[in-house]
Amino acid sequence: MNYLNELNPSQRAAVEYNDGPQLVIAGAGSGKTRVLTYKIAYLLEHGVNAGNILALTFTNKAAREMKSRIANLVGESVARYLWMGTFHSICSKILRQEAEAIGYTKDFTIYDTTDSKSVIKHIVKDMQLDEKQYKPNVVLSRISLAKNRLQSPTAYSSNREFTMQDRFERIPEVSRIYMEYNRRLKACNAMDFDDLLFHTNTLFKKNEAILRKYQDIFQYLLVDEYQDTNYSQYLIVKRLAEPHNRICVVGDDAQSIYSFRGANIENILTFQKGYADAQLFKLERNYRSTQTIVNAANSLIRHNRGQIPKSVYSELALGDKLVLSTYMSDRDEATAVAGQIKLIARQGTDYNDIAVLYRTNAQSRVIEDELRRLSIPYRIYGGMSFYQRKEIKDAIAYFRLAINPHDNEAFARVINYPLRGIGETTVMKIREASRHAACSMMEVVNDPVATKLDVSAATQKKLTTFAEMIAGFAAVADNLDAYEFADRVLRESGVMRDAKADTSQEGVARLENLQEMLSGIHEFVEQRMREDIAFTPMTDFLSEVSLLTDQDENQEDTQSRVTLLTVHSAKGLEFKTTFIVGLEENLFPSQFCQSPKDIEEERRLLYVAITRSMERCYLTNARQRFRNGQTQFSSPSRFIKDIDTCYIQQMQSMQAPLHADRSFVKPTTKSSTPSSSVTEGNSKLVSISRKAGTSTTKTRKEVRSEWKKNDRVNHKVFGDGLVLDVYRENDNDKIYIQFDAVGKKTLLLTYAKLTRI
Repeated sequence: MNYLNELNPSQRAAVEYNDGPQLVIAGAGSGKTRVLTYKIAYLLEHGVNAGNILALTFTNKAAREMKSRIANLVGESVARYLWMGTFHSICSKILRQEAEAIGYTKDFTIYDTTDSKSVIKHIVKDMQLDEKQYKPNVVLSRISLAKNRLQSPTAYSSNREFTMQDRFERIPEVSRIYMEYNRRLKACNAMDFDDLLFHTNTLFKKNEAILRKYQDIFQYLLVDEYQDTNYSQYLIVKRLAEPHNRICVVGDDAQSIYSFRGANIENILTFQKGYADAQLFKLERNYRSTQTIVNAANSLIRHNRGQIPKSVYSELALGDKLVLSTYMSDRDEATAVAGQIKLIARQGTDYNDIAVLYRTNAQSRVIEDELRRLSIPYRIYGGMSFYQRKEIKDAIAYFRLAINPHDNEAFARVINYPLRGIGETTVMKIREASRHAACSMMEVVNDPVATKLDVSAATQKKLTTFAEMIAGFAAVADNLDAYEFADRVLRESGVMRDAKADTSQEGVARLENLQEMLSGIHEFVEQRMREDIAFTPMTDFLSEVSLLTDQDENQEDTQSRVTLLTVHSAKGLEFKTTFIVGLEENLFPSQFCQSPKDIEEERRLLYVAITRSMERCYLTNARQRFRNGQTQFSSPSRFIKDIDTCYIQQMQSMQAPLHADRSFVKPTTKSSTPSSSVTEGNSKLVSISRKAGTSTTKTRKEVRSEWKKNDRVNHKVFGDGLVLDVYRENDNDKIYIQFDAVGKKTLLLTYAKLTRI
C-alpha cells in the first residue's frame, strides 16, 4: 500500500472511493494517469478479480503504458487478465466472440479510412454521381457522424437535420450512398471503425442475454478522457454499468476538443445528472507547468460558460510570462520562430523539448521552409505511419484476403501485385459482376459462369491460379501462428521476391520495411506467449494493426528534433517550450465556427495548446497570411484578449529580423506600448495597435463596384456564394460573401477574381 503515499490528498481520495459512480475532473497535468493506474491496483489489492475490471482509453499506447505501470505494482501475472484498451479494441474483442448474433463471422475484416474511401468512391461512380461534389472524405465524415449518433441508413434518410445539411452542402444523395456502403461492407464481411461501436450497441440492445453476460463480467468500469466520448460510446458504458453503477469516469471538460469526431462535451457536464448518487472529485494541482502558464490558461478558459468550475494551480516556479509577437506576414512569423528556436537550442534546450503548434496542417509548410534554411531538424507529428506505407498495406491485404476471402478492398489491392498480367479493365469487370450478382469479387473469380464474368480464357486461368493460391493460404491459417503465416504468405505470393528484385534505394527501403514488419509480428507472437497465450492467429495481429490510433502510429525517433504538430494532435503531450502560431481571427478561432458553442471549443483548443507548455510559451500571429491561393489580411485572435495581460509579455517588433538569432527582440519596459506604422502591400501605411487583441478604429464606407448585395457569384477556391455587402474599410475595397460550402468570408475586391452566376 506504500504507493498511496505518493498521491496528494485529492488523488488519494479519488483512488480510495469505489462504492458507486464517480466523476474525476482532472485538470491539465494533474496526474490523472497515476490516479487511474493506482485505482486499478487498489481494486486488485482489495480482492477484485482482474478479469472483472474494464478500463477504456482512447489510445492503445495509453492502455499499454497503464497496464505496464499496474504490472509493476501488482505483478504481470495479475495485470495480464485486465480488460484494458480503446473503445474500438474492446468492442472488436466482444464482436469477435459474438459476431454470429449480428450476422457476421468472427473473421470479419476491419476497414481503415483508406478502405472506406475506396468503397465510397466506387459507389459514387456506380451511382453516376458527380465525383467532384461527392468527395469520399466528405461523404465518409457524414456517415461517421451518423453512426456515432447511432443513426442507421433508414434513420438517416428520415432525419431532417442530416438531410437538410446534405442539401445545403449539395450532396443530397448521401443517405443512398450510406445505405449502399453498409450493404457492401456486410457483403464483404467487413466493418469500419464506427461499426465496431455501432454494432456493439446493436448487440447489447437486441440480445439481453449477451448484455447480461458482459454486465456480469465487468464489475468495475473505468473510462479515461470521458470528455471525448461520443453518444455511441456513452451508451455502451451506460448499458454495461447499469446493474451495479460501479463506474469511474476521468476527464477534463476544459480539454474537450473533438466534436468534429462526434465527441459530446455534455457527456461529462451532465454525468452527475445521469448518475444521481455520483461523487465528484477534482484534481486541481498541475505538476507540469509553471505558475504563470497555469494562471494564463485559467484566465483564458474562465471565459467559457459551459464548464465544471475548478481552480487549477501549480506549486512549481513562477516562470516567465507568455511572449506575444505580431509580424507582418506568415513568412516573417516563420522566420522569427525558427530564429528563436535556434537561439533557445544554443542556450542548452534540446530540440526534442521544443514544439511548434498550429491550428491547421497547411501552416506547417512555411515553418518547415525556415527550419530547413537554418538546418534545424524537425519531425511532423502524425505523419505517415509505418502501417500506412504501400508495401505494408499490400502485405496486410494478402493476410486479410486469406482470412476473409469476401474482402473486396484487399482483393482489388493484391490481384495484380506482384504483377501477374491482370489489368485494371479486368478488375473493373470483376467488380461490376460482383455488384450485379450481389457477391464478393473472389466469388466471381471462383464461379465466372454463374456471375457472367466476361474475360478471356487466358485471363480466367490467371484469376483461377490467384484464387487457388489464396485458398491455399486460407487452408493453413488456423494451423500457423501469425508469424509463420505471414512469412509463408509473403514468400509464396511473390511479395518478398518482388521486393528483393528491386535494387534501387526505394526498393531496398521497401524490403527493409517488409522485414521490419515480420520482426514486429514475431515480437507480437512472443509477447503473447509471455502472457501465457499459447497460440496467436493472424486475426489477432490484424485486429491489433487495424485499431492503431494517431498517437500509436508515431514511432520513436532517436534523433533530437523539433516537433511540428496541430493542436489537436498535441493532446496528451508536453514540451518545455512551445510556439503557438497563427493566433488570428478565422484561423484560430477557425473560420468554420458558426455558433457560441463552436467558439467555446476553439477556446478550449487554445487552452490545450497553452497547457502543453512546461516552462516557456510563445504566441505569434501575422497581419497578412497567404491562404487559399491569395494573401489575406488578418486581425489578432479574440482569444488574446481573454488572457489576463499580467501574464503576457508584449513584443515591440512587427517585422521579421535580419538576423535569425534576434527574432524576438527585447520587450519594452514601458507600462504602455504605443502604436507604430508598418508597411503593408504597395507601401500603404496602416496604423497597428500594440495592445493585445485590439486594432485601429475602422472607417467603413460604401464603394462603387460591379457587385451588389444579393448577387450570386463563384470563387475558384470557395465555390458559389451570395454577396452580403460591398464596402471600403481602411483604404481597402472588400466584399462580404456567404459561400454555400465554407460559410461567410471577407475578400479584398482586387484579388477576389469572382465570376457572376
